[in-house]
Amino acid sequence: MNQTDTVTLPRTVAETAVQLVDVHKTYAGPTPVHALRGVSLGFARGSLTAVMGQSGSGKSTLLHVAAGLDVPNRGQVVVGGHAIAGLSPDQLTRFRREQVGFVFQSYNLVGHLDVRTNIELPLILGGHEVDRTWLAHLTETLGLTGFENRLPGELSGGQAQRVAIARALVTRPTVVFADEPTGALDSRTGAQVLALFRDTARRLGQTVILVTHDSVVAAAAERVVFLADGVVADEIAAPTVEQVTACMLELGR
Repeated sequence: MNQTDTVTLPRTVAETAVQLVDVHKTYAGPTPVHALRGVSLGFARGSLTAVMGQSGSGKSTLLHVAAGLDVPNRGQVVVGGHAIAGLSPDQLTRFRREQVGFVFQSYNLVGHLDVRTNIELPLILGGHEVDRTWLAHLTETLGLTGFENRLPGELSGGQAQRVAIARALVTRPTVVFADEPTGALDSRTGAQVLALFRDTARRLGQTVILVTHDSVVAAAAERVVFLADGVVADEIAAPTVEQVTACMLELGR
């Protein structure tokens, strides 16, 4: 089978947007770090899921492996019906550009490009036309109207985070991965970002998977997955702040 072909999966797997099957990830060194130890998870199309856990539990590694930014040592990752483990670097780059949006903790904005160009960059690199109506909606919703011509160095941390979120959403990807997307935002803006994620998940059938330490943010998701020492420790559907807080306290003991 050609590496870019859609893989044939069981019905329950094919209906999900992202599927991890027995995924292991170990970082070599004098003391190897076993970041993921056989994680199997499915994320439904159009769903909003929060991933939580103590520091070192494997949350960011899970996002990076699921998004194709890192390669597992063992196991299978399927995004949009495509197994991504066997893709060449060029194929993987194109696949991520068209299917995946990623919001990094460090923003990863291009310093010499203005806000508008940073947001449009995935479309420019992919040779796609910019949907001006969608772009205007994102900039307005994220409070970036009037900042389009500024450089990243002229932005606050919260503004830079909002630009990174707009860039992740501008291509209308199959799945958006977000690592602490509200960490640099005030509570009002954070709530607006979560509302935007929920809206795009519902209207565009987009799957959103976000890492957070904030119980309030996690409770806004449809489901919370808890990691501990590289394994899935618990899950809560339709979570409340109290349930999430209690689970995190239990994991910390």
